Amino acid sequence: MSDETKASVAAGAASAQAPLDERLLNDSSGYQACFGCGRRNLDGLQLVFRVEDDEIVAEYTPDERFQGFPGVLHGGVLATMLDETLSRAAVYASKWMMTARLEIRYRRAAPIGQPLRVSARPTQVRSRLVSARGSVRLASDPTVIFAEAEGVFMPITADYEREMVSQRPELADFFERQPR
Repeated sequence: MSDETKASVAAGAASAQAPLDERLLNDSSGYQACFGCGRRNLDGLQLVFRVEDDEIVAEYTPDERFQGFPGVLHGGVLATMLDETLSRAAVYASKWMMTARLEIRYRRAAPIGQPLRVSARPTQVRSRLVSARGSVRLASDPTVIFAEAEGVFMPITADYEREMVSQRPELADFFERQPR
């Protein structure tokens, strides 16, 4: 690991120790339609994030509507859980960000009906991009790993933000809470 990477990770970990406003992790705007985290999206996962130590964490118990093979959580839902959680590492860079790259390694089938724990932490915080790493594990036994991921996240542009607010005024509150 280069000295620059070590310094970046240390800076991310240091900022993780400072109290984070969890409103930056969870959408409380009038929008809330995101498949991964939107509380108003009744067909979605409705993930709720919190900070534990230097990680962003959420727990989720999948039901049958999200299965692929019988009794097995669809891999796309695991990918969504990881994407949503890793993207929250961007709060350490004080920016709303979207996915630039996501690489997932599936390690075993994830069960339906059992609580899963998804967690992520920043690995590199740069001026424009944030890298993060995370996993989905069995909540009752963190040694059981279902999937791991690494991702890179890029800032939402001011033009995109303006366009979205003009189309969906309920997003204004969401972007106003953006840590700048």
